[in-house]
Amino acid sequence: MNLKQSIKIAVDAIVFGYSNHCLNVLLIKQKFGALKNQWALVGGFVKDNESLYDAVNRELHEETGIKVNYLEQLYTFGDNIERDPRCRVVSVAYFALVNSTELILHADSDAEDAQWFPIQELPNLAFDHKEIVQMALKRLQSKLIYQPIGFDLLPNEFLFSELENLYCSILEKEIDRRNFRKKILSFGIVEETDKYGDKKNGRPAKLFVFNKLKYNKLLNEGFLFEINFA
Repeated sequence: MNLKQSIKIAVDAIVFGYSNHCLNVLLIKQKFGALKNQWALVGGFVKDNESLYDAVNRELHEETGIKVNYLEQLYTFGDNIERDPRCRVVSVAYFALVNSTELILHADSDAEDAQWFPIQELPNLAFDHKEIVQMALKRLQSKLIYQPIGFDLLPNEFLFSELENLYCSILEKEIDRRNFRKKILSFGIVEETDKYGDKKNGRPAKLFVFNKLKYNKLLNEGFLFEINFA
């Protein structure tokens, strides 16, 4: 059977950050081509000699100047054969979580600009990237309940109220803060420090840290992280 193909493989990265009680998405402005000046997710074509994982990390570094610690494959997008006006492209999407307050963006390569946008205020996106962001958000909201990935969005030291606000913002719902605090602390993986956060009004609050080594040890022993908001 003589099978002729001209399909290209690409990667796209949905990078989530969190600041000022708001979940943000990292976007780049296209520098070249038919979609010049349109906002899009970080991404590009996979080289012949690299893995998908290496490709998405390379694109992140080339287009925005950042490296990420948490990176997870989301989904493969290719059912819409006209999703890319240039040619037939199948894209493998990844989503990443970062502490955006400590990152300095530097647009380069085929990116004219790189910026954070609030999840509720995204501009019109190129390709099918709106659909990709929506799927990534659902994955994040789901995993937040049974895996402590929210800590990847926070500084190493954080106020407990910041953790509470993060859950409220991402899940788009109010939570019982007393029960939430009791549940999180009962796991023994969030520890109070001797340091205090900055607070202009009222009594300063203690800072907390997430003990990832302890969490991984408990995980190997069969520990189940689950938060029920019902």
